[in-house]
Amino acid sequence: MAGKSASGAAGDLAPLLLAKLREQVERAEHLLDRIPPGRLQWRPRAAALSLGELLSHLVECLAGFCAALCAAEPVRLAGLLRLRRRRRGQPIAVGEARRRLRGYWTRIEKGFALLNNRQLGRLLPTVFVPRGEPLLTILLGNLEHLLNHKHQLFIYLKLMGVSVTTRDLYQYLREPRGGHVSAFGLQHIPAGGHRRPGPGGGF
Repeated sequence: MAGKSASGAAGDLAPLLLAKLREQVERAEHLLDRIPPGRLQWRPRAAALSLGELLSHLVECLAGFCAALCAAEPVRLAGLLRLRRRRRGQPIAVGEARRRLRGYWTRIEKGFALLNNRQLGRLLPTVFVPRGEPLLTILLGNLEHLLNHKHQLFIYLKLMGVSVTTRDLYQYLREPRGGHVSAFGLQHIPAGGHRRPGPGGGF
């Protein structure tokens, strides 16, 4: 999924969080491309979600971001709720999943453009914490939800016999002098090479 790199004032957390979310949405869309045709009814066991139901739930993970952003800016971001929970829980095809991912993403980018650190610290009531949680905590909870179901899709693909690896699950950054830096920022060493500190300096 195309998008601009994170930018903003020094210490501004919203662009950093948006960049990580962009990465996860791009990887989710990549996994959609790996789904074999005619397998939407497949499920790992009788009580589990079918693949089509999982796609629907994966897409709806992004609705949580829209709801949180709209709660923070109910006037300026009222339009973010238009896509929320459309056909919730019903299985969907790969093409529809892709369209809805992109539709939610457009609205999420619009919402994040209005955020600053003060707003990320604002308390908003939730079902789990009626007295309120910081918006940043709510957004991180939604990111965790998305990550869990992205990984669930990855496991479904492996169980169906699709050849997927961690390179399908995570976004790797190229390292110009040989080797590569993983999505975790750790230095991977080319064959016969020597270990160099990664961006964090410790690995």
